[in-house]
Amino acid sequence: MTENNDELTLLGSGATKYPAAYCPEILETFENRHPDMDYMVRFNCPEFTSLCPITGQPDFAAIYINYIPNIRMVESKSLKLYLFGYRNHGDFHENCVNTILKDLRKLMEPKFIEVLGKFTPRGGIAIVPYSNWGQPGTRFEEMAEFRLKNHDLRME
Repeated sequence: MTENNDELTLLGSGATKYPAAYCPEILETFENRHPDMDYMVRFNCPEFTSLCPITGQPDFAAIYINYIPNIRMVESKSLKLYLFGYRNHGDFHENCVNTILKDLRKLMEPKFIEVLGKFTPRGGIAIVPYSNWGQPGTRFEEMAEFRLKNHDLRME
């Protein structure tokens, strides 16, 4: 994890080395230039893959990450490489989503963060885990509670 823009090592570094396994240490941050404002940052990863921990078969998903930054922000190339590291990682869908949220929360200490995984059906069932977190004692904690209760009122 980096502490300032001068320490970003992945962005513009030439040939990209992709991690062969889950690797939260690859995540890098930079300073939020607008900490006085509340705004949402969204990442969509439509080509996320992981492995079933029992069968070893691949699981495919679109991962959606929304967060309201505080002081630090995640650098997008490091996030891409971090998510790419799941392709050989065996884990259940729900754990992937919660681990992504916890890793990013620890990295950035955002005001609010949520992660949604839309996994494609395998065996006739699609799994769509959702997790979020808001800073305790703030309106962001209330926002997290509201969004958890109302994140998917539309049953498909």
